Amino acid sequence: MSQAKSMSVREPIRERRPQFWQVARRCCQIAATVDVAFFFLFHLLDSPILAWINVVSVTMYVVAYRALGKQQNRLAITLIWAEVIIHAGLGVVLIGWGSGFHYYLLMFIPALFVSMRLKGAVVALAALWGYYVALYLLMWFIEPLQPIAPGALLGVYLFNLSVVFAMFSYLSFFYLTMVTSANRKLRRMATTDSLTGLFNRRHMTYLAEKELARFRRSGHPTAFLVLDIDHFKTINDQYGHEAGDRVLEEVAGIIKAQLRAQDLIARWGGEEFLAVLPDTQLHSAQASAERVREALLSHVWLTPSGERIDITISAGVSEFRGEDDLNSAINRADRALYRSKEGGRNRVEVETV
Repeated sequence: MSQAKSMSVREPIRERRPQFWQVARRCCQIAATVDVAFFFLFHLLDSPILAWINVVSVTMYVVAYRALGKQQNRLAITLIWAEVIIHAGLGVVLIGWGSGFHYYLLMFIPALFVSMRLKGAVVALAALWGYYVALYLLMWFIEPLQPIAPGALLGVYLFNLSVVFAMFSYLSFFYLTMVTSANRKLRRMATTDSLTGLFNRRHMTYLAEKELARFRRSGHPTAFLVLDIDHFKTINDQYGHEAGDRVLEEVAGIIKAQLRAQDLIARWGGEEFLAVLPDTQLHSAQASAERVREALLSHVWLTPSGERIDITISAGVSEFRGEDDLNSAINRADRALYRSKEGGRNRVEVETV
């Protein structure tokens, strides 16, 4: 007998923050680490103003990191924007455009469209472009206020370029991963039943048609099982729809466990399931249906209050014939299912005509 499973109310899934904000926290950590390195670097280059600016920058990133942890996203984004814009501007004005501090402004471009609505992102992008151009033009008319040696300037430039290159690579990888994950979820939503995780009716129809096309080419037998939970409405009425949903989930799991990996299984509608068994003759399909029925009988079903209930299933079995289309093959299995219901339920009937 399988291990008892309670149909108790499951804990609600904790709401997860969007992945973007998790990445933003990681970026705060990386940026703060870079600013710590800058603190020591600019002390060595005898540029104390820029060195102590990095202390303020680290403080802002720490506050932004904590704000993201508390889901105070607006405060965090404001701090990150202010830090990068002010820091980049001061870096350029103090040691020159050749320092490469302006590159940090470009990192906002992809992030804008992920963290903001389209209209706001376009406005922010225009403002960012204006600031970037204004900073560039300003350095045409003024000399750096705290210039450093050319060799040191080249070192700062290469350091900034490397950091920005690495950050862009990281963000690109994140966006690619996010898009790939979203596409995978969309495909799963389009092909599976959200409750049971089995194929939905539309995708099952597509897969079954492909299987029947293979049958017509090769002549390999293909069988159909239509399975229906007995007295399912009574379960919903007596114990609630949550208990009914849990029954559907567990029945789906048992059906999947009792059939083969190559068998196609779908939630066909309500409490009804359809299985397509490739390379399977009628008697073998009947044995498979009996195996499912017996597995359900041996399973222990408990209500949220701990009361034991009986869950049984009725099944109809048919085999695809040369003159069939998909509907006619399933209809014969349906008729067999109705006979099993009329015969007392908790039984498997095979097509007779």
